[in-house]
Amino acid sequence: MAWSASQYVKFEDERTRPARDLLAQVPLERVERAIDLGCGPGNSTELIIDRYGKEGVSGLDSDLNMLEAAQKRLPGTAFTEADLAIWQPEEPADLLFANAVFQWLPNHLDIFDRLMDGLSKGGVLAVQMPDNLGEPTHLLMEESAHAGPWKTAFEKKSVRRNPLPPPPAYYSRLIGKSARVDIWHTIYNHPMANAGAIVEWVKGTGLMPYLAHAGEEHREAFLADYLARVERAYPKMADGRVLLRFPRLFLVAVKG
Repeated sequence: MAWSASQYVKFEDERTRPARDLLAQVPLERVERAIDLGCGPGNSTELIIDRYGKEGVSGLDSDLNMLEAAQKRLPGTAFTEADLAIWQPEEPADLLFANAVFQWLPNHLDIFDRLMDGLSKGGVLAVQMPDNLGEPTHLLMEESAHAGPWKTAFEKKSVRRNPLPPPPAYYSRLIGKSARVDIWHTIYNHPMANAGAIVEWVKGTGLMPYLAHAGEEHREAFLADYLARVERAYPKMADGRVLLRFPRLFLVAVKG
């Protein structure tokens, strides 16, 4: 599945806000080596550079389209293609930062445990992940998946990602290698122009596997079915806009 940097940055301000909130809780005054894991188009990498300076900051992603966009955005920064399921830093890092990527990897608890070994003493693993599978946006994807002529494709294989483990699972897994583990949830309520804007938002992330699985021949019909459901689920506010509720999970682990 290929990601679209141009689709992703349509809502860059909203997507960057959680990264900004996560970085604000990183208890490091300076870093010699910081890596943005799943850097996407470089918006989160830019935040790290703004705080700590350009020296020693790099990014990696598995998608070439995202890496190309990141390199154009930050031409003097090193960006690398890598698979986070198996990647490990070659030398200890002070900060491993991940904004909205590990929700796609079902075994990310194992990955976090391994990444802690790639930190210097006092180094930080900082992670943010959407925790929104119970929201109408994602429940309606499942409804649409089983509602049209494309439904046979979803009967053979589900594309719904796994729900995140509960906070105690993260704490228990990380505390053995950490001096401190902070875990919290934030619920964002994003004013959106209309239901169509919500569909445009998820077209860049959670809806992509559904559209790919339904097939190109069903793409427009699937989108129309999904849009109709979103319109019913998100009523207009007093100013005509709709409110997108978006829960996210954050964790900051400081290596002991």
